[in-house]
Amino acid sequence: MEELESKSADETLSFGASFARRLKCGDVVALSGDLGAGKTVLSKGIAQGLGITRAITSPTFTLLNIYDEGIIPLYHFDFYRLTSLEEAEEAGLGEYVGSSDAISLIEWADRAKELLPKRHIEVEILKTGEETRKIAVREMD
Repeated sequence: MEELESKSADETLSFGASFARRLKCGDVVALSGDLGAGKTVLSKGIAQGLGITRAITSPTFTLLNIYDEGIIPLYHFDFYRLTSLEEAEEAGLGEYVGSSDAISLIEWADRAKELLPKRHIEVEILKTGEETRKIAVREMD
């Protein structure tokens, strides 16, 4: 397990950009943390690290945004509004999670853990103060 203390949104963004350099096609990154913890900020950093220049927004209402202009395509999910695994399956999200031709980045992944492959990366962001965050990274097998 890797842990980092971030003192600002800029540090979280920078961590995301450097973290992205470790990722490869087929990787699934499951983000968790309270509302406002910094999941979307980290997602923006990961997108920057992949060379994506488009504005990154959380796909809260669409559930999935696809960014394919970077060095590796990014499937950015937001499961916040999901109420059941069946809803995720009906939306066809299972076809995208873990796709071998992209990186899957999932905000609120704990809302549909059953969609996660056995091998994935969990990133938990905890608020430790007004601006500070603890970021814990675990590789799951």
